[in-house]
Amino acid sequence: MDFEHSPKVIEARDRLRAFMDAHVYPREAEHDDFVNDPAHLWQQPPMIEELKALARAEGLWNWFLPPEYGEFSGGFHNLEFAPLAEEMGRLPWSFEIFNCSAPDRGNMEVLARYGTAEQQDRWLRPLLEGRIRSCYAMTEPQVASSDATNITLTIQRDGDHYVLNGRKWYASNIFHPLCEVLLVMGVSSPDGLRHQRHSTILVPKDTPGLEIVRPMQAFGDFDSPGGHGELAFHDVRVPIDNMILGEGRGFEIAQGRLGPGRFQYAMTNVGMAQRCLELMCARAEARVAFGQKLSDQSSVRQDIARSRCEIEQARLLVLKAAAEMDRAGAKGARDYISMVKIIGPALADNVAQRAIQVFGAMGVSQDTPMASMWKLARIMRIADGPDEVHMSQLAKLTIRQLVTGAPAPA
Repeated sequence: MDFEHSPKVIEARDRLRAFMDAHVYPREAEHDDFVNDPAHLWQQPPMIEELKALARAEGLWNWFLPPEYGEFSGGFHNLEFAPLAEEMGRLPWSFEIFNCSAPDRGNMEVLARYGTAEQQDRWLRPLLEGRIRSCYAMTEPQVASSDATNITLTIQRDGDHYVLNGRKWYASNIFHPLCEVLLVMGVSSPDGLRHQRHSTILVPKDTPGLEIVRPMQAFGDFDSPGGHGELAFHDVRVPIDNMILGEGRGFEIAQGRLGPGRFQYAMTNVGMAQRCLELMCARAEARVAFGQKLSDQSSVRQDIARSRCEIEQARLLVLKAAAEMDRAGAKGARDYISMVKIIGPALADNVAQRAIQVFGAMGVSQDTPMASMWKLARIMRIADGPDEVHMSQLAKLTIRQLVTGAPAPA
C-alpha cells in the first residue's frame, strides 16, 4: 500500500496550510471573542465573509465533493480530500471559510446527488457559492432518534403541496443569519415498509407555520452563530416539487448523506487531536513543576506517546475508509465508515483531555482551543449517531463476514 499523497494533494495541502498560517490562525482569538460575546448572539463574525472571499479567490473552495459530481465537484476524491479535511479540522470553524462546513456539505451532497435541476438551481448553486447556508432537521425530542424509524413528523400530500406537522430539535445551523432552507426528514407513508415510510423534503426557513421554539444548548453553549434549535411544524405547506428523490426515499438519502459525512467528521477529529498533541508537547517542554520540566515526567511522556499512536492509527484507518469509499461507494465501505465513526470522536475526546490536563487551568480556559475541541468531540459521539449504533452495525457486519462466511461488502 502506498502511503504517500500525490503531488496534487501535497500542493493543495501546502496552499491550504499557507492560507491558514497567513489568514486564519492569526484571527482565531478575534473570532472566538466575537462568538463568545452575548451581545453578538446569532451574528456571524465579520471576518468570515472576508476570509471566504480570499479563500475562493485562491481556489480553496468546495473541495469536499468528489469528481463524480461533475460541475459541482472541487476535483478531489475522498482519499485526496482526507488530508485536506485534517488541516481544516485543526480549527473546526475554518471549514466555513472554504465552504466545506457541516451541515451544508452533507446537504449539498444530497442536492448534487438526488436533487432535480430546479432544486439545484434554487438551493444548491447558492450554497456552492457560499451565499446562503442550510439546516438539517432529523432528530426529535419525543422519540429515540438514534433509531430513525422512530421519527414521527408527518409529511402528508394535499393536492399540489405537502403539509408538515411535528417537532424537531437540535436542528443544526437554524439560527445562522445566512440560513435559508431546511432539509427535513419525516413520515410520508406510515403504512409502508419499515425503511420506505420516510421522506426528505426542502422547507424554506421563512415558510409560514415553521416555529423556532427555542435555541438548544450543548454543554452550556449556544454555539452561535449557527446554533441548534427546537422547531415546531404547524401545518407547514411546501410545494410537491420540494420533495427530494420521491416519497419513501428518506432512508436512502440519509445513508447517501451520512456515509461521506462520517468520514469527513473522522478526519476533523484527527486534525483536532493532532493540534492538541502539538500544543501538549510545547507546553510540556516549556513548563516546570516540582523541579523538572513536565516533559520529563513519566506520566506526561506516556500521554504524549499514547496520543501519537492513537492519532496515527486513526489517520490510517480514515484514509482506508476514504479509499474504500472511492472504490466501492458508501454502501461498500459501510464497515470502515462505522469504524471511523467509533474511533474518530473518541480519539479527539481522549487527546484533548490529556492536553487539558497538561495545561491545567489554562486548558479549560478560552486561551487554548482544547476545551472547545473536547466539547465538539464529545458531542460528535451523539450527534452523528451514537457510538452504540455504529458498534452494533459493525458487529453485525463482522459476524456476517467472519462467522457465516459471507463476503465483505463490495
